[in-house]
Amino acid sequence: MYKQSFGSKLFDVFNYVFLGLFALSTLLPFIYILAGSFTSPQEFISRKLVLFPHEISLEGYKYIFSTPILPKSLAVTVFITAAGTAVNLLFTCLMAYPLAHKELDGRRTIMLAVVFSMLFSGGMIPTFLVVKSLGLIDTYWALLLPGAINAFNLIVLKNFFQQLPEGLEEAAKMDGAGDLRVLWQIVVPLSLPAIATFSLFYAVNHWNSFFQAILYINDNQKWPIQVWLRQIVILSQGGLGDSETFDKNYIVPPAQIVKMAVIVISTVPIMCVYPFLQKHFAKGVMIGSIKG
Repeated sequence: MYKQSFGSKLFDVFNYVFLGLFALSTLLPFIYILAGSFTSPQEFISRKLVLFPHEISLEGYKYIFSTPILPKSLAVTVFITAAGTAVNLLFTCLMAYPLAHKELDGRRTIMLAVVFSMLFSGGMIPTFLVVKSLGLIDTYWALLLPGAINAFNLIVLKNFFQQLPEGLEEAAKMDGAGDLRVLWQIVVPLSLPAIATFSLFYAVNHWNSFFQAILYINDNQKWPIQVWLRQIVILSQGGLGDSETFDKNYIVPPAQIVKMAVIVISTVPIMCVYPFLQKHFAKGVMIGSIKG
């Protein structure tokens, strides 16, 4: 049986201590934000650093939810995230599957165009003019269609499809299956690790997106929650914003508490999804990035 030397044991102890302190340093900001969001205004002002509040207070959350429009905006965000992710996966799979076949005519030209789009884009104004000319202004389609395919995700998924055994597709086609049937009944089920990974990437992007809604959505009743949370932060700092939906008699808590509560509300829901898809990350991304 192998016996560790004193130096080896000391080195292991040093590694554990160093990695433990490093992990704690990454968790400390999250603990501070979470604790600060539940701290009373008086305690928050009197103490320089709050990691464990002496008294639990919901003043920040009460102010945020003092507008009845917030639950509706949360439902809008959930819809945009779910529908946008479905649109992203649909278009990405439909484009990645034919590009995975080397016999496709014009495949190289299309791939060069995809890579070119990763390096250069039309910019904000041309994109806005395109969205406006298509009549998508003030509709949710303006948040779903412009970024329907991410070039990087497309390339990785295409590489993943290329590594699947060709014999499976050939056998299915010999039995009379068409390309779409092969894609949805054979290729997609075998690619669930990669698809689950990109589902989370797309979902996080839609959940955190707010700038597109500011550009394309004029009706505040259609705003996602990220835009409303931004408005709440602006109002808490005494800035100009849409204050008509808030209770005029409600005392605004310190801006820092409102910011912390906003961060918790905007991050906790999407963080709850990570544990269910985390196991697919390494397998989904690494396998698809091995082969070009």
